[in-house]
Amino acid sequence: MGALPILYSFRRCPYAMRARLALAVSAQPYELREVVLRNKPADMLAASPKGTVPVLLLAGGEVLDESLDIMRWALGRHDPAQWLAPPGAPPDEMAALIAANDGDFKRHLDRYKYPHRYADESAGADTAGFALAHRTQAARWLAQLDARLAGGWLLGSRASLADMALLPFVRQFAHTDADWFATQPWPRLQGWLAAFEASALYAGVMQKQAPWQPAVVA
Repeated sequence: MGALPILYSFRRCPYAMRARLALAVSAQPYELREVVLRNKPADMLAASPKGTVPVLLLAGGEVLDESLDIMRWALGRHDPAQWLAPPGAPPDEMAALIAANDGDFKRHLDRYKYPHRYADESAGADTAGFALAHRTQAARWLAQLDARLAGGWLLGSRASLADMALLPFVRQFAHTDADWFATQPWPRLQGWLAAFEASALYAGVMQKQAPWQPAVVA
């Protein structure tokens, strides 16, 4: 067997999480290197100077440093759960759903979860009020997802790339204020997230890892 692909990852990052989900479901062997974000490895920065996770370094030297590219690469090699072929929608609808999540919803999620990072945008408003305004905007998207889940999954009767690309971000939103999230009128969305967090797939990709350290050359 040749050299394994190397994945630089951070356990709680939703982008890295969805990359690990696709690698896991595709049964793609790889070397996992857990990163401390405040002390990023030089090897990772050499492969991808933008310095964000995930980064997948392929055996031939190619670098994939976008989470969706990693997901599609893994599933293109082996897609036993048919994530790339949703039963209830064409591929362009799936792509649009992921793009909406990664665009407007992610923007509101960041400002809800980390309002202190956006002091230049709050225009003197209190931090809590700024965060709640963005929570309200994000909640509109989650209500739409709840309606979509009438068939059990976002695009039909089984999981697709869309579900696994969105779930890590919905999880991040939910855990920002779990008590509030639990009171919202989104029973399908809450059940979808709970089933994901109870799954063996999720448990497998969320195992804690010691931070990777490069080998010391004597």
